[in-house]
Amino acid sequence: MKGRAVVELAVAVVAAVGCVLSWIAAATPIEVAPVLDGEPATTAISYSSPLLVLALALAGLAGVLAVLGIARLRR
Repeated sequence: MKGRAVVELAVAVVAAVGCVLSWIAAATPIEVAPVLDGEPATTAISYSSPLLVLALALAGLAGVLAVLGIARLRR
């Protein structure tokens, strides 16, 4: 059963990396027009909802697989 635990931990690492990449890709800087004339434009961050949901799902999957993999290794 050690092989299965190693596979679970490897998939957990891949899911964690995917979570980080999805989170980074979710943010897009945008220029916001000034409210009053003569004021400078400001920069805001727009987030993509599907990529944030993907990051959340991958984080959950990584956590579950990490716990299961560690539990299998300790048995």
